[in-house]
Amino acid sequence: MQDQDKYAEQAASIDQPAATDSVAPEQTLEEQLATSQQLVQELQDSFLRAKAEVENFRRRAQEDVTRAHKFAIEGFAEAMVPVKDSLEMALQVETPSIESLKEGVEMTLKQLSAAFEKNRLLEIKPQQGDKLDPMKHQAISMVPADQEPNTVVNTLQKGYLIADRLLRPALVTVAQEK
Repeated sequence: MQDQDKYAEQAASIDQPAATDSVAPEQTLEEQLATSQQLVQELQDSFLRAKAEVENFRRRAQEDVTRAHKFAIEGFAEAMVPVKDSLEMALQVETPSIESLKEGVEMTLKQLSAAFEKNRLLEIKPQQGDKLDPMKHQAISMVPADQEPNTVVNTLQKGYLIADRLLRPALVTVAQEK
């Protein structure tokens, strides 16, 4: 900012007529030319520095974007590792009982659900009678039903959202008009 003020003052001094007390007019023009050339050199230097700074900023931003793409799923992967560990431990049990397998699957499902929740992967599970939302539901078929038309009769498969973006729509059957 100070450099800009200095350059503005120098530019203003070029535009103002020089005092001609005891200096010859040629000398005044030469001084003005030298001052102008110095100003041009300083401005050119300032421009090149600013250009290099912008280029460095652009390069760093591009590196940040590349790094973000490369490691975007790191948090989700960290949440999934315990789920994989639990499944591997379940397979190492020599003689599992049905109860222990069921208990292990339930615990693993809890871990998986927690990982989904932590990473904002939300379920879309429409209930019977919910209005069909084409942004979140995919109607597989229309069936006769004793409910309002275009409402969910049955959910065949849950859908999922990542934050507010649809990952997979819920597959549903809907009531047809009577």
